[in-house]
Amino acid sequence: MKNFFGRLDKREWLFGPLFLVVLFLLYSFDRDSPRIEAHKIVFFLHYMACAGLIGYVLIPLYFYPKKYVRFAIFLILVFLWAYLIEELVLEPIFFDNGRGRNVSNIFITLLDIAPLIVTMVSFKLAWDAKKKQSQLERLQLSAQESELQFLKSQINPHFLFNNLNNLYSYAIENSSKTPSIILELSSVLRYMLYDCTGDFVPLKKEIEHLRDFTSLNELQIEYRGKIAFNSTSVSDRYKIAPLILMVFIENAFKHSTGSQSNNILLNIHIDVSEQGELHFICTNSFLNNSNNQSLSKGIGLENVKKRLQILYPNKHRLTINDNGNIYKVNLTLQLESIDLL
Repeated sequence: MKNFFGRLDKREWLFGPLFLVVLFLLYSFDRDSPRIEAHKIVFFLHYMACAGLIGYVLIPLYFYPKKYVRFAIFLILVFLWAYLIEELVLEPIFFDNGRGRNVSNIFITLLDIAPLIVTMVSFKLAWDAKKKQSQLERLQLSAQESELQFLKSQINPHFLFNNLNNLYSYAIENSSKTPSIILELSSVLRYMLYDCTGDFVPLKKEIEHLRDFTSLNELQIEYRGKIAFNSTSVSDRYKIAPLILMVFIENAFKHSTGSQSNNILLNIHIDVSEQGELHFICTNSFLNNSNNQSLSKGIGLENVKKRLQILYPNKHRLTINDNGNIYKVNLTLQLESIDLL
């Protein structure tokens, strides 16, 4: 029995007695006799004992484990007990008239006492349902956080793998730009490893990182195309999930440089409204003879879609258009204020 009562949380110990007090006042109220009479207290305590036996013993032991036959049998026994105690013990003690001397029909008596017992048990069922719902929500949140950390951990190796390949190519050619690339890569990795360990980062800092990341990749293109990175003045008020926008920019560079040797066009535009709505547009050129199908199904893009679903449910719109020569990503995010951290 201790195990069952030990499951009660502090709020149940608080609201349970309050509920019973209100229920008792409703039960004992009599316009002709406004006093609280002794027999009403004893009868109510008797109903409480029956309801407690059902709610804290029978339901956890038999109803929740789906042992419905046993539960039904013991439930019938409890109501039979309630009937016998009321008719054979309590009424003869408190009433000297016909009510105390005569045994009422079992159905009439149960129709009188069952609603009160059922109401008490219903409170327990409702509280258990609320507690289970809270536990389910916590489990779902924990699962989402675990998935988010897993997806986020995949982004760094994905980025590092692509850029180390590029760095290797420059080193083989003994390019004079190799030291610059190393410094740019170091700056970007420092941000990814140390500055964006949380679920959200300041938007202004994220955009600075995207600009550095774009400059790093622009070194690979040299005079083979044109890269444009434009962003409006960004307020310090907003935060964003890190590395989401970077995946689209990384894919754009990979898409363009992998399919074209020259005439590469890549345009990145970021705008944030006063209401905190971010508009991100990333457009890149490509040739149809490239393996662009693998890009749309890459690990990075699939990860970022899942992260958006977890972090911005019903707060983002993502459209990706491919007209044959231009690949365009259009993302809208409703950002949150840093004050909410």
